[in-house]
Amino acid sequence: MTLPFTIIILLILLLGVLAIFSFVLSSRNFVLVNKIKDVMHQKAEISNFLSLFSHNLHALQDIDNSMNMTARYVADLIECQSLCIYELRSGYLHTSGICGNFPLLHQSSQYILTKPKYIHEALRRDRIKLGEGLIGQTAAKRENIFIEDAASDPRLSGASTLIPIRTLMAIPMIREGKVTGVICAVNNRSKDKPFTPEQFSRLKFISSQVLLSQTFVQVYSSLSEQQRINQELEFARRLQASLLPESFPPWDRFIVHSFTRSAKEVSGDFYDFMEIDDNRLLIVIGDACGKGIPACMIMAMARSFIRSAVTRFTTMENLLKELNHNLYRDTAPDSFMTLACCLLDKKDSIMEYGRAGHTELISFVRNHIRKIYPKGSALGLMPNELARFETITLTFDPEMSILLFTDGITEALNMKDEEFGIDRLCHAFEGSGINGDTPVITIEKILHAIDNFTGTTDASMQNDDQTMVIIHHL
Repeated sequence: MTLPFTIIILLILLLGVLAIFSFVLSSRNFVLVNKIKDVMHQKAEISNFLSLFSHNLHALQDIDNSMNMTARYVADLIECQSLCIYELRSGYLHTSGICGNFPLLHQSSQYILTKPKYIHEALRRDRIKLGEGLIGQTAAKRENIFIEDAASDPRLSGASTLIPIRTLMAIPMIREGKVTGVICAVNNRSKDKPFTPEQFSRLKFISSQVLLSQTFVQVYSSLSEQQRINQELEFARRLQASLLPESFPPWDRFIVHSFTRSAKEVSGDFYDFMEIDDNRLLIVIGDACGKGIPACMIMAMARSFIRSAVTRFTTMENLLKELNHNLYRDTAPDSFMTLACCLLDKKDSIMEYGRAGHTELISFVRNHIRKIYPKGSALGLMPNELARFETITLTFDPEMSILLFTDGITEALNMKDEEFGIDRLCHAFEGSGINGDTPVITIEKILHAIDNFTGTTDASMQNDDQTMVIIHHL
């Protein structure tokens, strides 16, 4: 039977409409996926920014350094050679944070400054009126500035020639309708190339976080000492709560469970879970030296460094060395932390384990306890030329469990100043393993044994933070 010509035409039109609708729907899905990726990337950048900035907010005298660290972080993010953050106070723009050899944009070459430290000192003393020079105009006009070729731009004719300017970006920072400062980046790290629109977009995005850091500094400086302490604690408490994962869902044949409680308002212990790809999961547990705010800030820095490196490290040793280098470079000489890393591979049920001065790993397999502690120095104590890190690889058997813990567990004291110790911990862990307990019940039993030994369940009575992570293979 032959279909009428009219019906054939209608069917063709219907198929065309369906094809167009399918194309539009696919395009919308593609745009939506890209938007979600951008939002997740921006969220990660904000988390890393706050982690790094908070490290330098633990003492009033470190406020200037906090803004310099902020400038350095932004410069790394947008890949510029130098960057300056200006703050508007009493009608003048003052330098609050510098990274790299930033030029004096509105002063001529009659200022004979050759060493970077002299240029920095001049920038610190400098005051720029609203409307004066390129920076003053950026603030007065509230306009973003993007200069691809600085040599041909008349607005830079008065800048010092000691530091050549090839390309420049400047963004006014505005809060509640008022200009509070300017952030300016000079010269692309890709030499002789102008800044790209993508770099300009990144600077505009991160400028809101720089504005947030300025707000923190202003509030922090105006508080009384006791108010400042409370502000520190609340800031650190919220930061830490947002960084520690609450739980991790079952991962193929692996179950991961964690627990932490702090001896102070905030903790220097931390743990984290990071899926690298479909088959690999990185689990870390760390213990920063000391307790309270300073230890918490080191913890936040370490977490940020690990997450920034986790997608590109080639070996566990390389990851530990990069982390050691960053902590050694950016923390005080007496600051350090211990760390244990477990890289799980669910495809082959194996685990690579690396240790940096941390407590031993305890495994329960075939009704037997084994303690494992490869060599590795604490992170941040010495340069990479002297630091050494060993790793080992374990194969998981069915019903095998791994216990990671911080020294607050084994060093818990009773009324006689006796430590809970590694033997009691192994005994409790072994008992749960023989009984076939889940990781949740195992941690509960270990805590019960510790509390019975110390005679208290009050976290404020602890002498150190306590953290545990159990990895169980079904």
